[in-house]
Amino acid sequence: AQVRGVAGTWKDLTDNVNAMAANLTGQVRNIAEVTTAVALGDLSKKITVDVRGEILELKDTINTMVDQLNSFASEVTRVAREVGTEGKLGGQAQVRGVAGTWKDLTDNVNSMAENLTGQVRNIAEVTTAVARGDLSKKITV
Repeated sequence: AQVRGVAGTWKDLTDNVNAMAANLTGQVRNIAEVTTAVALGDLSKKITVDVRGEILELKDTINTMVDQLNSFASEVTRVAREVGTEGKLGGQAQVRGVAGTWKDLTDNVNSMAENLTGQVRNIAEVTTAVARGDLSKKITV
């Protein structure tokens, strides 16, 4: 705020209100930058401004969310690569601290990897038996 002709306590008050508004604007801009990045799939940003009180809770919550999303994305990518591309069967995603939808998604990825592992192992078992001349085995998946 710009108030002409003020001095003393009124000027100090105006300056303090302006400083408070600038500080809050910087905090909100940093939070908006990070949440926009997350919405666009960029998980490389964190809230870095110095804050206190309720804004600190918001900062910590959003930064924790970014960490958990990073962990989830890394684990799902790892399991998909190991099981789907590298042929390492039995891989499971392990994401600490997730709950709700993220836990459900992690569990679903693990279930899918487990099912695929079971199918491949069953096919390998039957194929090995056939190669040995044992035609009694059947694929059960």
